[in-house]
Amino acid sequence: MAQRLATSPLSRDLAASSSRTPRHRATSPARVNTSRGAMHCRRKFLRFYPGGFIDDDYVSLQRAYKLTAHQQWTKLLGRRNFGSMIAAGEFKEIAAQAVRIESRTNLIFSFEKMALRDAVKSSAGARAFALGLYDFLHGRGGPERRFDRWCEVVAGLPRKQTRVLTWPIVTVFGFVAQPDTHVFFKPNVTKQAAREYGFEFPYASRPNWQTYSNLLRFSDTIRRDLRDLRPRDMIDIQSFIWVQGSDEYEE
Repeated sequence: MAQRLATSPLSRDLAASSSRTPRHRATSPARVNTSRGAMHCRRKFLRFYPGGFIDDDYVSLQRAYKLTAHQQWTKLLGRRNFGSMIAAGEFKEIAAQAVRIESRTNLIFSFEKMALRDAVKSSAGARAFALGLYDFLHGRGGPERRFDRWCEVVAGLPRKQTRVLTWPIVTVFGFVAQPDTHVFFKPNVTKQAAREYGFEFPYASRPNWQTYSNLLRFSDTIRRDLRDLRPRDMIDIQSFIWVQGSDEYEE
């Protein structure tokens, strides 16, 4: 798909990774967490992707489509465009674009995609979604207040059958829009990954800041432990978590 890509480092890393040796084995850990769980998870990731986060297979299977979604978001719903559309009252168009960008990924389940489309179909639902999402991404206050307000917005969206207030729906747009800051949360996969890693992960099924902030701490721990592998952003961290907890990567 021809499009002008964003100018952030995220938008350039596919080209950069292609210039490196694709199957070069990642360097051995140096001054990293050597706990049994952390080392087991590291070894598992490198068994599937010996080149680490620049491995050709890793980029193709895990990173590329998430990065593409971020680039599309930056082009269509970057802060300036998003704000202009809010000012013009284009709430349905905002919701349609957000849902369309997400729909091209496999991040949330099909029944969640349907619930989300139903939730923003009406003018009232689209308006609440657009205003709430802009506030979450660019609004005032600290991350806790903005996350709590976003959860309240999602909880109040219209629903037909399937509930809209799920962890994947609450976290997917922050992840796509701002992968330097926000991480996507699949509860079962993440809880399994935390167990394998040896990271204590208190969890509540209803989206809330305490659980999300704990996920951010888990992500920061992984980023720190894998600093020699140079994870670029939360796309790499979330992909590492996915490898640990998903049935796709059974050993």
